[in-house]
Amino acid sequence: MTVSLASPPRAGVLAEILERVHARYNHRRFIGADPLQFAYRFDRPQDAEVACFLAAALAYGRVQQIQRSLNDLFARMDCRPYDFVTSFSPSRRSRLAGFKHRFTTGEDVADLLALLRPVLRRHGSMEAFFVDGYDPSAPNVLSSLARFCDRLTDAYAAKHGGHVSRGLMYLLASPSRGSASKRLHLFLRWMVRADDVDPGLWKSLHPARLIVPLDVHMARLCRILGLHDSNTISQSTAVQVTERFAAIAPADPVKYDFALSRIGILDDCTGRPRPDCRPCELREVCLRRADRSAR
Repeated sequence: MTVSLASPPRAGVLAEILERVHARYNHRRFIGADPLQFAYRFDRPQDAEVACFLAAALAYGRVQQIQRSLNDLFARMDCRPYDFVTSFSPSRRSRLAGFKHRFTTGEDVADLLALLRPVLRRHGSMEAFFVDGYDPSAPNVLSSLARFCDRLTDAYAAKHGGHVSRGLMYLLASPSRGSASKRLHLFLRWMVRADDVDPGLWKSLHPARLIVPLDVHMARLCRILGLHDSNTISQSTAVQVTERFAAIAPADPVKYDFALSRIGILDDCTGRPRPDCRPCELREVCLRRADRSAR
């Protein structure tokens, strides 16, 4: 049986649904084991910035595994990630030996830190480096994010005979290669937005330029809401979803990302009504979608 996509709710109804979800879930207490928790473990903004970048880079796999890996990584860095990176050396590289997060190795992380060392020493922060390649005339951050990633991988290639390792390419999944760049957009959301959830450490970019960090949970919920009809998580799908959100919140289209993703993560939403489903803001939309699919 082919599952049909439910018609999206009217704009006013959709806005009301999203605002209710936001009011319920967009609170610090729901961060829990989310990688974003590491933004609040460091007092110095420069440590938090580097920690967030690494936390977002490793934000794939099971939640518990991500948390264990990040705790391990920051312990190896003496919980001073900025100092560890700006003083990165062969001896510090050796401290990452044996680190493993799924298919990301200590060598992959070390290669990334070696690229960040001159960036932080020259620019002082990752924000300044990003802004150095920022295009304010572009409709969103895609081209600027691609430039950010490609400048780093180009620097690596220049020292390695034009070769860039697969592990490093995964950590720097540039939009220029067609990637949805979910983890990098997640990092930008944390850095640019400022509310009870996102720390907003960067002041140079406007939230209106952000792209939704589309993962499995977010893609499923956005499909339920009729915001896209794609079966794959792609860059074009992420842009489409962002544009639909921008019609409701043009100054902050990524506003609903954290709250909506909680439904998938905390409530284990599959998009199909179940006997044990608790009533939630998306219930009526889910029921209409299920009814349409059954016809």
